[in-house]
Amino acid sequence: MSRLDADTARGLARVALANVARAYPHKLDHLLASPDEQLDHRRIHPAFFGSYDWHSAVHMHWSLARIWKLFPKLPDTQAIGELLDEHLSVPSIAAELAYFRSPAGRTFERPYGWAWLLKLQAELAGTRWEKAVAALAAELAGRLARYLQAPYPVRAGSHGNSAFACVIALDYAWAAGDNALSAAIARAAHTWYLQDRDAPLAYEPSLDDFLSPSLVEALLMQEVLPHERFGPWKSAFLPAGIGPLAEPARGFDRADAKQVHLDGLSLSRAWCLRRLGYPEPAGRHLAEALPHVAADYVGAHWLASFALLALTEG
Repeated sequence: MSRLDADTARGLARVALANVARAYPHKLDHLLASPDEQLDHRRIHPAFFGSYDWHSAVHMHWSLARIWKLFPKLPDTQAIGELLDEHLSVPSIAAELAYFRSPAGRTFERPYGWAWLLKLQAELAGTRWEKAVAALAAELAGRLARYLQAPYPVRAGSHGNSAFACVIALDYAWAAGDNALSAAIARAAHTWYLQDRDAPLAYEPSLDDFLSPSLVEALLMQEVLPHERFGPWKSAFLPAGIGPLAEPARGFDRADAKQVHLDGLSLSRAWCLRRLGYPEPAGRHLAEALPHVAADYVGAHWLASFALLALTEG
């Protein structure tokens, strides 16, 4: 499969519908500032309490919004709309914004969750939920623009990766006409990556990776450089092509919450490879990971989003 069809969309929608309403098990990330704080995650995060953790809840809501837009005649469309009405209500998003403005929220979910919230808002453009989420998106867009002034990027293959956050936040910057964020992303990409050469492909993957540091960097540079400059940059960065990144990771334990990251890696590589012009290896990665998207909750609470990236973008 290379593109999203209605049957696959319906399956992914049902996974996402179940997960965003599933409050437990839950991994709460919270900075305690006093002994009497409220730790009921459903109260402090009324919009994004499900899917095991906050960022997964955000991007599984993005999954639902994308399917709702792409397949308006699916039998699940009404259920998706009703759930988004409930979770993305004005009071729920106001509570989420209040959390970010509290002592615990200063660096909460930076940058991965911030960028996914912005991608969600880009997907909500033109829908009845856009206005409710706008203030939270604007808050996080401003924070991300300031964060991107850091002198160095995070090159890890997991949540902290700077290039991935920039790529998915660009959707919001363009959709919202946020020129300050667009400019901040372009400046950061030039500062951090323009002089990079000979990507260390042999070092990928790490067992914690659900992103390819090399491929997401290349994808970001494709987005911010003019075509005539990107070609020479890519030739210097990937002088021998994608090499070992063409083959999916195999032989890991899909019931292990960290090792299942490698299914996410296959899906995110497929997304990058397709957009960078490597459709055949992208297909191999998709074929490896797609059958396992809902295999176990350690992966099922988040992998559908990466499947949708791979199947609907590029």
